Amino acid sequence: MTDLLIRGGTVVAATGSRRADVVVTGGRIDSVETDLSGLASSAREVVDAEGLLVLPGVIDVHTHTRVATDTEPDRFFQDSVAAAFGGTTTFLSFNNPGTGSSAAAARSLRTGLREWRSATESDSAIDYGVSLAITGSHENVGEDLPRVIDAGVPTCKAFMVFEFRLPDPQLLDAMRVMGASGGMLEVHCEDPALVDSAVAQALQRGNTAARYHAPTRTTEAEAVATRRAMEMARTAGAPVYVVHLSSAPALEEVRRAQASGVGAFAETCPHYLTLDDSLYDQPNELDVACAIISPPLRSPADRDALWGGLADGSLSIVATDHVPDRRSVEKAEATLGVSFDKISNGAPGIETLLALVYSGGVARKRITVERMVDLLSTTPARLFGFGSKGAIEPGRDADIVLFDPDAQRVIHASDLHHTSDYTPYEGMPVSGAVRSVFVRGRAVIREGAFVGRRGFGRFIERRTASN
Repeated sequence: MTDLLIRGGTVVAATGSRRADVVVTGGRIDSVETDLSGLASSAREVVDAEGLLVLPGVIDVHTHTRVATDTEPDRFFQDSVAAAFGGTTTFLSFNNPGTGSSAAAARSLRTGLREWRSATESDSAIDYGVSLAITGSHENVGEDLPRVIDAGVPTCKAFMVFEFRLPDPQLLDAMRVMGASGGMLEVHCEDPALVDSAVAQALQRGNTAARYHAPTRTTEAEAVATRRAMEMARTAGAPVYVVHLSSAPALEEVRRAQASGVGAFAETCPHYLTLDDSLYDQPNELDVACAIISPPLRSPADRDALWGGLADGSLSIVATDHVPDRRSVEKAEATLGVSFDKISNGAPGIETLLALVYSGGVARKRITVERMVDLLSTTPARLFGFGSKGAIEPGRDADIVLFDPDAQRVIHASDLHHTSDYTPYEGMPVSGAVRSVFVRGRAVIREGAFVGRRGFGRFIERRTASN
């Protein structure tokens, strides 16, 4: 018996769109044809998608969702629910240093993986995975990396900056080992010498307010580090993935590497595509602190360049870099005299990815709806090893979003479901709205209401990062 028949919608793929019906059996897509109405009488559920886009579920490959604690037992689950409301059916999180992992996990990648999996078991409403963070404190990285790749984690992240950075020699070694083992290293590209020097000078001058965050993390610092990461990848003969690329100069470094044959990939984020550095000129210190993100928000010219990179293919993915900081807690330290370099970096965004890319990209004709699907679903599945996801085609997981392209709404934190108490997109009008979401054929969001359950989401073991 057919489990689900979705009728009359416009099915969107990276290669084209067509009006079609979709049949789901056993959690997977069984068929996609122009008219499957003859199966309606035998289907357990029939959904009318007339006037809606039928999209593959969004795969958000960059989040910092935080695991549950005794004092905050629902935060991982709640952010998975928020993701579902936004049309995301699978997400990757990082086990970042400084977020509650043990001292043993700070020394061992395998211990960190075991701890993270234990902490998140049966806690997500949608499918999920992890990319491990490699820091300078980790021991036996060359030995551990092939083992974590064998355990279904073929992507790891290294920082070129911050106190937990991975020094260049170790970063190059990690890139080599991951490439040889079928993995891919993700890199946060900011030059530590340029950033640390600028921060020190600002503090020496007494420039401690939140607005001094952006001037200390320049586009030059991002471009220099990006160029270095590209050369390491060339030397290692391995792929490299630049996270949260924010500026035109850094994008040019990626383009040069791609043109010369380096396996270089890069993502950008909705905040770089929709906001700009004018937020650092706000008079309210707390408002400015809520925009402390690294790399920082850039100029409108940089923003336009990023949309160009998405359109021409030099940028491969849009992901959120979601950090569930709260205005009333982490960001509020700015009102207590804490200097800008000590304020928690990041902003929430796990629920607004699809809305912002559709509204800012498709509705404004910067990209096509097919390109949006490629950026948010198909390429993330391919690059990050989600082989059964990323497209609406027979044999794939039935991760499906019914999206109303004609809806108009305004983003307000009070309407969102994440664990944060603010959104950087407060008051922003957007086009389009998620109506229903299915994960492996099971409804998680139905007509704007959560109907899923905690623990339904599965940890996805990814065999390889395809490039």
